[in-house]
Amino acid sequence: MTVNRMVSIMAGFMVLLSLVLAQIMGQVDLLHPTWLWLTAFVGLNLFQMGFTGFCPAALVFKALGFKE
Repeated sequence: MTVNRMVSIMAGFMVLLSLVLAQIMGQVDLLHPTWLWLTAFVGLNLFQMGFTGFCPAALVFKALGFKE
């Protein structure tokens, strides 16, 4: 496992943990559709990218002509 993948896993975990803690503490209500679901989606993508190496955003940027 590379450092970049571990950083992605840690970042995704911290984003998801912050959402869970905010839900537990009553600061947000994730049961209602809000923009916080976008945050959860980003956190999940960071987390899974660390394990699989697949990043949907990278596909979009490559299609737009950005170099790797």
